[in-house]
Amino acid sequence: MQYHTPGSFEDAIAIASFAEGVTRFLAGGTDVLVQLRADIVTPDNLIDVKHIDGVTKIEREDSGWRIGIAVSGAEMSEHPDLHNEWPGIVEAMDLVGSTQIQGRATLTGNLCNGSPAADSVPAMIAAGVSVSVAGPNGTRKVAVEDIPVAPGRTSLEKGELISAVHIPARGSDGADAYLRFIPRTEMDIAVVGCGVNLRRDGKTITEARVSLGAVAPTALLVEEAAEAIIGTALDDAALETLAAAASAACNPIDDKRGTIKFRKHVAGVLARRTAKIAYERAGASI
Repeated sequence: MQYHTPGSFEDAIAIASFAEGVTRFLAGGTDVLVQLRADIVTPDNLIDVKHIDGVTKIEREDSGWRIGIAVSGAEMSEHPDLHNEWPGIVEAMDLVGSTQIQGRATLTGNLCNGSPAADSVPAMIAAGVSVSVAGPNGTRKVAVEDIPVAPGRTSLEKGELISAVHIPARGSDGADAYLRFIPRTEMDIAVVGCGVNLRRDGKTITEARVSLGAVAPTALLVEEAAEAIIGTALDDAALETLAAAASAACNPIDDKRGTIKFRKHVAGVLARRTAKIAYERAGASI
């Protein structure tokens, strides 16, 4: 195994483009190193991106926030402005692993690991987060929901890597939330996860995005669930329609952690609860 420490994204792209065999990028390492130790994958090339300038910064940009690809969950939790504007994203990332893991785990790693049960991914999808994908042909912006394509697989091509995470401007009268169901009280993988992001005009919801995790091969953007609550004051009828749309969107599996029937039911329950939290948070700013 060859270990590389590029000083720029250009160098990282060049190394990855010409590398042979299995290549992995190392930001936090909470997935890659575990897989390596468990002999799940042994990279021929391990490219450590932590030495690239700017990868550990949380910065405001004109359209919102720019999160460096090596920013840890702990650093996000400790950033008051980011937490105030996007509590759902921060709380979702805060659910990834233990305190020790929080000091290393990153949004980018959680996304690129390709797990359908990744906690931060539904929260990012609901928030409309995009990423910069840098590669041999330049840099392009891609919506988070278009990165995972199957369990353990992403849409990134050879030589490409994510170079930044972009969270939109919060704007007024809006809020997000994320909830998950796990068998234990903590330190477990989501059986179902749900992210909701919405905006209010008085009591009426004017915008919404709803995403589900762990109920399909990739995290889902459920447009029917969002449509169920737009134009409503999140009354009981709207919540029932939301729950039904969330359950209907699921394409889960049966395993030891949950049946198909159970996961579909929980998706509806979580969609209701998460939407209520986001709605109340948005109302607090009106």
